[in-house]
Amino acid sequence: MLSPTHLARLLDGLRSAFGCDEFEEVTMEANPATFDAAKARRFIELGVTRVSLGIQAFDPAVLATLGREHTPDQARESVRLLREAGIPSLNIDLIFSVPGQSLDSWSETLEAAVALGPDHISAYNLTYEEDTAFFESLNCGEFDDDPRFGEACFDLARTTLAAAGFRHYETSNYARPGHRSTHNLGYWRGEDYIGLGPSAVSTIERHRTRNIADTTRYIAMINAIGHAAAESEALDDEALRLERIALLLRTDDGLPLEHLAPAARRRAELLVSESLAEFLPGPALRLINRGKALVDAIAEELI
Repeated sequence: MLSPTHLARLLDGLRSAFGCDEFEEVTMEANPATFDAAKARRFIELGVTRVSLGIQAFDPAVLATLGREHTPDQARESVRLLREAGIPSLNIDLIFSVPGQSLDSWSETLEAAVALGPDHISAYNLTYEEDTAFFESLNCGEFDDDPRFGEACFDLARTTLAAAGFRHYETSNYARPGHRSTHNLGYWRGEDYIGLGPSAVSTIERHRTRNIADTTRYIAMINAIGHAAAESEALDDEALRLERIALLLRTDDGLPLEHLAPAARRRAELLVSESLAEFLPGPALRLINRGKALVDAIAEELI
């Protein structure tokens, strides 16, 4: 949504603040309905190396349910514009388990996405957040959240994208060689990160802060004291251990067994015997087969 002028000010300011001319990765999220060829070229001029397109679906009915304003043809055109501009890495975001969506519709969306030749695909299960219209419709019985359908969609994505040459390197993410998301890998591996803007979270040297949510007050605090942190906590060893279990279990690098208590290690052996996981050198535990779809439930058991 930012203008080319604002984008330049933001990225030039970041380069100045961090004292470097080049970043390893600069990802820009984009909506197919909010940019044109000129802005795509401007992305390249500003050093953007990766664009994540919020396409979500190629089924007009599903797009309407999600409240998306673009059409499937606009989505295809946005990919063409970015490729012609020379974007080195392109991700497409997709959503499944949408009310009214069928498995055939999801299959067609996956095939349409693959046909566009992206370098990375993110496939997310629709989540019902409180204080949203989707959540209210779920509570009223207008929508049905069927875990079995979600698992079927997950399995279809896994098999379809693997056959197309994508590596399933994290629960919701698939990449061609050399195109894994650097910033997402950082989160999953527990690396430090800085969040800028209202409500943004940062974690630096085991210290986590959250900025104030109100934009006007955020600006006032930045100008007055140089930061806008409203919440702060120090992460102890146990908190970090629990986060490592929840996040690393999502990756194909696996969860090092050193993070598991003795009882959890016995549970891990049972998961392996049930063909839900496998042991890797290290040693580490990696989910396989149906275990990948059950990552949240398995993480709770191991915690």
